[in-house]
Amino acid sequence: MNLVHQKKELQSLLNERRKQSESIGLVPTMGALHEGHLSLIHTAIAQCDQVVISIFVNPTQFDNDADLQKYPRTLEDDIKLLENKFDNLIIFAPENHEIYGDQAKSAHFEFGKIANKMEGASRAGHFDGVGTILEILFKTVAPDKAYFGEKDYQQLLIVKKLVEILNLPIDIVGCPISRQENGLARSSRNTRLTPGQQEKASFIFKCLIKAREKFDSLPPVSLIEEIKQDFENNPDFKLDYFEIVNQENLEPISNIVNGQKYRAFVAAEIGGVRLIDNMALN
Repeated sequence: MNLVHQKKELQSLLNERRKQSESIGLVPTMGALHEGHLSLIHTAIAQCDQVVISIFVNPTQFDNDADLQKYPRTLEDDIKLLENKFDNLIIFAPENHEIYGDQAKSAHFEFGKIANKMEGASRAGHFDGVGTILEILFKTVAPDKAYFGEKDYQQLLIVKKLVEILNLPIDIVGCPISRQENGLARSSRNTRLTPGQQEKASFIFKCLIKAREKFDSLPPVSLIEEIKQDFENNPDFKLDYFEIVNQENLEPISNIVNGQKYRAFVAAEIGGVRLIDNMALN
């Protein structure tokens, strides 16, 4: 396993792999690795000859400086975790100045309507920050495939749009949501929750299950109101949004159309920690 901090060193290693006609996979992360990240790496290793995992807490995708400062940084533990599980892996862990130079600043991307909803509406500039770091990583690594978890499903659509905008020959692979035993979607932010809060946070998963079970019997607007009321009645949570939308374009729906796929999305705060999740409904 190789640990590199500079783009030139990384590119030199990857050029040697390409000379042997090896395929390259990329798993971008912000560290604080968990089983969800490991599942992405396993998928990448099964499909690519050489896999790069990036570990970089990207400042440009945070709209809240306090949230950025609180984000867990556990590089030493992350390296130990990967060393014990993977051999043929490159860890790219750059410092801020290696990525952004003297000033961390977002570029602007025309992602269209999908960027203005849910996370885009709640976190100003978030997706421009995501696009900015991914453009740098994509052009540095030049992977054949890049792997993203469906927990950030809206982001997954944004990444596919980014590759289209930049006209890059990268296959974006979405991977299933990894969940804890109680259904809570695995997230680096979960480390900021107490064990009791993590157990209570399973309420999010239960609400998504309820939405899926009632999707065929209740009009979408009524179902959304019922789930919102459930959150209103739960004093542990502050709900940001609960939406039922078309899976392809994230447009809200008023009725169900045969042949179309729908998904429920939720963002809620517990113990000062913001969690997101989603689930396919049909």
